[in-house]
Amino acid sequence: MNQAALHRLVATKFKEKNPKTLFDLRLATNLSLIQQQFFSLYSQKDHQSDFKQLLDLLPKLFSLRPDELKQQDLHRLSMGNWYQSEQMLGMQLYVEHFNKDLKGLQEKIPYFKELGVNFLHLMPITTRPKKENDGGYAVNNYHQVAKKYGTNKDLLKLTKELRDQDMFLMLDFVVNHTSNEFSWAKKAIAGDKKYQGFYYTFENDTIPKEYEKSMPEVFPETSPGNFTYNDEMDKWVMTVFNHYQWDLNYTNPKVFMEMLTNLVKLVNLGADIVRFDALAFLWKKIGTISQNLPEAHDLITLFRMCLQVVAPGTIFLAEAIVAPTEIVKYFGEGQKKGNECEVAYNASLMALLWNSIATKKTVLLYKSLTQVPSKPDDCTWINYVRCHDDIGLGYENQFIQEIGWDPQQHRKFLLDYYCQRLGWSPATGLLFMYNPKTGDGRITGSTASLLGLEKALANKDETLIADAVSKIILLYGIILAYGGIPMIYAGDEIAMPNDYSFTEDESKKEDSRWVNRPKQNWEVIASLNSGKGPQSIIFHTLKKLIGIRKKNPVFADHNNLTLHHTGNHHMLVFERTGNAKNGLLAICNFDEKHQVIEPSWIKKLGYFAKGEPKDLVSDEKVNLKSGLLEIKPYQLLWLKKS
Repeated sequence: MNQAALHRLVATKFKEKNPKTLFDLRLATNLSLIQQQFFSLYSQKDHQSDFKQLLDLLPKLFSLRPDELKQQDLHRLSMGNWYQSEQMLGMQLYVEHFNKDLKGLQEKIPYFKELGVNFLHLMPITTRPKKENDGGYAVNNYHQVAKKYGTNKDLLKLTKELRDQDMFLMLDFVVNHTSNEFSWAKKAIAGDKKYQGFYYTFENDTIPKEYEKSMPEVFPETSPGNFTYNDEMDKWVMTVFNHYQWDLNYTNPKVFMEMLTNLVKLVNLGADIVRFDALAFLWKKIGTISQNLPEAHDLITLFRMCLQVVAPGTIFLAEAIVAPTEIVKYFGEGQKKGNECEVAYNASLMALLWNSIATKKTVLLYKSLTQVPSKPDDCTWINYVRCHDDIGLGYENQFIQEIGWDPQQHRKFLLDYYCQRLGWSPATGLLFMYNPKTGDGRITGSTASLLGLEKALANKDETLIADAVSKIILLYGIILAYGGIPMIYAGDEIAMPNDYSFTEDESKKEDSRWVNRPKQNWEVIASLNSGKGPQSIIFHTLKKLIGIRKKNPVFADHNNLTLHHTGNHHMLVFERTGNAKNGLLAICNFDEKHQVIEPSWIKKLGYFAKGEPKDLVSDEKVNLKSGLLEIKPYQLLWLKKS
């Protein structure tokens, strides 16, 4: 059973509202699952004392929770699944790129409110190495704000203001690894055996070679292999991502308890959602790819069951950019169903949308989406067009073959289309981690540049400018309507192009992902109300669509999405089912030409049996009585009963 539902029941039905009493009840409610998950990872014979240590730790961690946040936890429980609401609208951003530091960010809260954003994901803001640090994902401390962002006091002021403004905050918890400058790593390098046991360290490369036989490389160009020799320690250490990021050894229960403590200290700074970074890699086992292992799921559930006891108002986001059949497992399966992560990235939808833009067809989109297993009712997606990362091409080969395409050639076409290898393509993206031996690669670039706006503006081509604007609105219109939390990547709302300045920075020039991490242009924003250019059109259209979403409960995520096939391979059509009054039909044209669909089936949906539906996007009624319904190039329609 979903444990959060039990906690809500306890919080609402139990007359005693004392936080400590409710903590004891939550612990009693979760205890059997905590025990089961703990001993599924650590043998009961050898780790009884460790389990007792965990049970002693939980009330200590609860005592660290600020009273204001304890009260907020109880309020969140009374709100039910607040993260599934149509009111949720997120923005992901780098603080230093958005407005210098945390104080600067707080100054811009009115901007978020104007657009309709009420959920912020701040990229890592804690201390990290001065040089290479993977954009902050090499962690020196889990709960100390880096000086360039301000102080912990600044963060606490920000989080209090966000609470006062009914806004939510997501912070990263880099759960798989630390930097090689982390205090544990420094002690390990100095020869401390205890802390060497906090990482995967080996006297020689015999065992590492066994791991390497089955483990893939994450960054084959810049960080080949999965191990690094540390001459100061005279040992090999597992470094799956980069040589300066040491993988934590969760086969050691002491690591789990220390990381649980770090997690609680992080959420006590005011995080409402915790982004579990790289959680697919948490458990390593020789003879496997050491990704998505059952033990990783047990570990995540153990984290969640413990945090639910201490801070039940905080939820988890699974940062698992894996195959669709693997992604849904991070919501929990079997007894863990609904008890792992409440939210996950809908990376498959994102990648499939970019495929449909390049091919102008939705065949692979439909085939893939219809094969994704349904998620638990109490969980939701984050839907996004772009993020700080690259675009991977992790489509199922079988599905590509079934629609008559060659998987290798198709991926080559996508790389060519988006990465300036085809003269006729409007996209101006860059290659990331291209492997010439296999032809594998990934795509980087801002939304505006990948959809042709950068090139169109440079060429002063009005037709291509209009197409690019329509494509941006189309993709964002889809994620606003699809079912889940829509997430805007900061700058997309004003069509920020690629930022090529990273090539002049020694610490960034080898990582083309920085091209899609531009600084927010406040001069453009200041002119949005007076200008009529692409930036103004996109901003005000998105603002309008966000407003429409928030006024219509049908956009809330209740697993109420149905795909419809029209017979036209350029079209995506999906329905957000509601009652007889509030259903909505989204119609999307991925082609640069007008398309038509036969509309008689639309009237059979029930909402549109009488009268003409209204397109909420254009504010116009749509005639379904004619023989064919014409859809303009890259047009988006949201049809609702008028």
